[in-house]
Amino acid sequence: MSVKTPIYLDNAATTPCDPRVVEAMLPYFTNDFGNPGSRNHVFGWNAEAGVDKAREQVAALLGASDKEIIFTSGATESNNLAIKGVAYMYEKAPAGSTGRGHIITSTIEHKAVLDPCKRLAKEGFEVTFLEPPKDGVITAAQVKAALRPDTILVTLMWANNEIGTINEIPEIGALCHEKGIVFHTDATQWVGKMPTNVERDNVDLLSFSGHKLYGPKGVGVLYVRRKKPRVRLVALQDGGGQERNMRSGTLNVPGIVGLGKACELAMQEMDRDGERLLKLRKKIEQAVTSRLDYCQVNGHADKRLPHLTNISFGFVEGEGLMMAMKDVCVSSGSACTSASLEPSYVLKGLGVGDELAHSSLRLSMGKSTTEAEVDYSIERIVSAVQKLRVLSPLYDMHKEGIDLSKIEWAHH
Repeated sequence: MSVKTPIYLDNAATTPCDPRVVEAMLPYFTNDFGNPGSRNHVFGWNAEAGVDKAREQVAALLGASDKEIIFTSGATESNNLAIKGVAYMYEKAPAGSTGRGHIITSTIEHKAVLDPCKRLAKEGFEVTFLEPPKDGVITAAQVKAALRPDTILVTLMWANNEIGTINEIPEIGALCHEKGIVFHTDATQWVGKMPTNVERDNVDLLSFSGHKLYGPKGVGVLYVRRKKPRVRLVALQDGGGQERNMRSGTLNVPGIVGLGKACELAMQEMDRDGERLLKLRKKIEQAVTSRLDYCQVNGHADKRLPHLTNISFGFVEGEGLMMAMKDVCVSSGSACTSASLEPSYVLKGLGVGDELAHSSLRLSMGKSTTEAEVDYSIERIVSAVQKLRVLSPLYDMHKEGIDLSKIEWAHH
């Protein structure tokens, strides 16, 4: 069976807009173009009705109340609002201390969490960056060991964007509730792929983006718990007081309507898609690791998202490998950091050496990925690795049994 190329296996970076999402959005560009803040005529009412419906669709996917949904421009803004908003609202200097409060996160978070935490560290907050174990899963026990009397916030991603590992979010949330600490999760890779219930999972704040679940770019959500406990935030953007005074600015109505529709579709199709994609992911991993030596799948064997895999290939360079298979679109890390030639900080955080971290591919499938596309991609990856290794003197030395770590290289 012929396969149409290029094949897109980078759905963790972004997904195509579902045609049903586009169809739901279209009227709000032209006919129902009103500002939802215009409360005195039918154009404003229609726009507001579209936003209200979307709020209900998002809330249903999260197991939340529609009053707990704040619309933003995407997960980066949601993360910033959650992390800084909580820090400024709940800051407290412990007796005899000059600090403003303690925050816990991990070294393998997305930059949209790491950088706000680093900013707060410069402003006088103390931040603990947890180191993941080799399997990449942050546990409740690790968080418990890092808690202090002045801890005000724990912020940890639900699922990692590079390796797909799933953290112990419900257990960490329960621990935070027990101690009266606010708990935020960046659920950008999780929501729409896996079942979510913020009540059951003990989440106080949750961020995600529309474009990761077949919705439009430029729109996202911050879930903010209203009771048990009621979470309060200091707004980062002042203006007209939209979104319960937490996020001023005219709402992106077409984007919000599209995001709502994407959430509704995810609820209906998530289980079916997840089962199918897990089979395809396992097929890729099994085929590649059985046909190529010196390659490894990164992250926990089971606690991983169904659609995403990260594989390191020894004795090839990730960028070179991608160039050798241009008709299969994959990434060598997070889309937000792929402009840098540094090896993945996530893989290095797991203890993967520089060489293997440099030679890793992230393959992430989507609901339109077919088995034929996966079969084609496996052949392209295997043949590209084999061709590149033919050119590698290091691979020859490795095959001869020479321990490369013991070689002293001459420096000219």
